Amino acid sequence: MTNSQVWFRGVRSSKFRHVYGDPAKRDRCYDNVNVTKNAHDSQFCAVNPKFIAIVTEVAGGGAFIVIPIDCTGRLDFNASRVTGHKGPVLDIKWNPFNDNIIASASDDCTIKLWHIPDGGLAVHLTDWLVELQGHKRRVSYIEWHPTAENILLSVGFDHIIIVWNIENGEAVNIIDCHPDVIYSLALNRDGSLIATTCKDKQLRIIEPRSGIIKSMGYCHMGSKASKVTFLGSSGRILTTGFSRHSDRQYAVWDQNNLSKELHSDTVDSSSGVVFPFYDPDTNVVFLAGRGDGNIRYYEITDEFPYIHFLNQFLSGNPQRGLGVMPKRGLNTSICEIFRFYKLHATKGLCEPISMIVPRKSDQFHDDIYPNTASSKPALTAQEWIRGCNAMPILVSMKTGDNIQSQLTKKTKPKTPIIESPAMDNNKKKFAFLSTETIPDYRPKNLINEKALKTNTNQTTKFQQLQQRFGHVEVVNDIPLMKEINSISDNITTEHDLRVAYKLQSEELRKMKKQLSQKDRKIKELEELVKKLQN
Repeated sequence: MTNSQVWFRGVRSSKFRHVYGDPAKRDRCYDNVNVTKNAHDSQFCAVNPKFIAIVTEVAGGGAFIVIPIDCTGRLDFNASRVTGHKGPVLDIKWNPFNDNIIASASDDCTIKLWHIPDGGLAVHLTDWLVELQGHKRRVSYIEWHPTAENILLSVGFDHIIIVWNIENGEAVNIIDCHPDVIYSLALNRDGSLIATTCKDKQLRIIEPRSGIIKSMGYCHMGSKASKVTFLGSSGRILTTGFSRHSDRQYAVWDQNNLSKELHSDTVDSSSGVVFPFYDPDTNVVFLAGRGDGNIRYYEITDEFPYIHFLNQFLSGNPQRGLGVMPKRGLNTSICEIFRFYKLHATKGLCEPISMIVPRKSDQFHDDIYPNTASSKPALTAQEWIRGCNAMPILVSMKTGDNIQSQLTKKTKPKTPIIESPAMDNNKKKFAFLSTETIPDYRPKNLINEKALKTNTNQTTKFQQLQQRFGHVEVVNDIPLMKEINSISDNITTEHDLRVAYKLQSEELRKMKKQLSQKDRKIKELEELVKKLQN
């Protein structure tokens, strides 16, 4: 072998090579959470900068809890839940443009939208904002449009995908091109295309407004579920699945030509379904298997083989699901580029895991924090339905200023669209709910001193009780039950409770006495009737 034929393959340079996972301490976790035991292939956890939502195990129907993101520690057993579904909740997703709106998909064939107040839930929430009915079987997955406001996509076990406009609660389009169960759904950066994997082992790229299949091809030939995600604006997609020999593998594809993968590789031989999580800002993709304790991460490039292994986070506790914090909710002072919320499979615990780039300086690093997607929509629902596409409006992670994006495609409507009054009312309702609540921190006892003295002199507790007990209606020397109940509604002290208890006890004693007298009279009359008959 000559010297020209001898070569050395060095270590590839990457600023994310030394990324490591930092699990939160126990007091910063969410403990005593009764995580659902449903076997559905979903994450059962949704996170945004305000709240974390987790699907819980309940005896009947479906429920999930919503916890303010800062309320860590042990959860109260009787914590308030969202309990409006009649069947188990299978998927939950926060609205990317309104941190107080969450959508839930259920086994009862419906999708419901809920409004969560800023301070969290004080009582069980059973009243929803919008209910979407259209699937004939259970709804397995839901996804919000990344740039258009009030556009939601749902996948059902009836093999169809429905594109919803939640402003009026109507379906924009119904995509019926899958012959079997749909395993996953993903949207590209501007929401102009969707990618799906199906039980028929086909990978499809679909235009969501028309339902036209742009390209289609076989991906993973194994018998278990496969997942898909778009790799930014590069025109490539990543799929995870199983080989014929049940080995877990991933593959990179060109979205315009699905006849053959660009690159594929085997991960391991475990049995859990692998979920991909792609960060378009850093071009890092995380692969996490259900039931695994580790999370692998890779860097995406434009040169072959397009995907490069970086490292993995190891843990001895298996995961049931993973929630992901949006980029605008990360802590830039510790160089955090991704944050998972891990649902433990063996104990009721939700554990935050921060993926951190080790840097000595605590200053803002522009190279790992480019402008990211903001919470402002780039399009309205009607603009997107008419054919407009736009990249997300970006926000600087250093200053928080929005950077306006431009429309990439726009077609003028031939006829003007006349909005119905119902649509206008829904717009007003969502506009009201999207306004930020400003709390009033003034103490409740801050009232006029003169009014306080006047109220104290006029309505003392003794006078209230005297007025109540002095005007109790009496029928045959027995107070009416409704009067007793009205008295007990306004009683707060221990003495008042004793008085009410005595009154009710006296009432019961007199009623029993009357009943016994009536029974005695009935017996006497029966004996008299017998004597007369003889």
